[in-house]
Amino acid sequence: MSSNENVAVKSKPDVKNIALIGIMAAVCCVLGPWQIPIGPVPISLQIIAVCLCSYVLGAKKGALAVFVYVLLGFVGLPVFAGASGGMAALFGATGGYIIGFIFMAFISGLFIERFGVKKIYFQVIGLLLGLMVCYLFGTVWFTTVNTKGINFTQALGYCVYPFIPFDVAKIVISVILGNALKQALNKINV
Repeated sequence: MSSNENVAVKSKPDVKNIALIGIMAAVCCVLGPWQIPIGPVPISLQIIAVCLCSYVLGAKKGALAVFVYVLLGFVGLPVFAGASGGMAALFGATGGYIIGFIFMAFISGLFIERFGVKKIYFQVIGLLLGLMVCYLFGTVWFTTVNTKGINFTQALGYCVYPFIPFDVAKIVISVILGNALKQALNKINV
């Protein structure tokens, strides 16, 4: 193989990874709009979608899939909780949680890549750490954007504490689904 052919082979896009990133971004778009509104931050399926991105794609590619999802919502597609989208949804009071999903996918993906499907407790730790970073990013954003003078502690009471039991349940569901999905994909060499 000549050096020109070698360069051409190396510069080919990895079609499998591009397809998986697109599929997982689509999973986020399908699960993201489903919500139960309870106050300023709804209960949604977005966290499950983000966790599944981490399981299927790992840290970098999982975060990229979530970033694509965020971009699709930014341009106006109704892919966020409650079928919202656009700049108003992304830069509104709860937009920090949406952006925090990117960091959550990366952190969770690091743990899943490192410990694989055999050490579930480390997966749970990674998913919980990712969720905490998402909570932190979103809550700081909420207090910054909110014009009613809500401080960080009050924002935790509105935006985090009521959701912890639901989000822990979503992480349990994600661990079960994510491990099953990862094992199925490994069997078919994907």
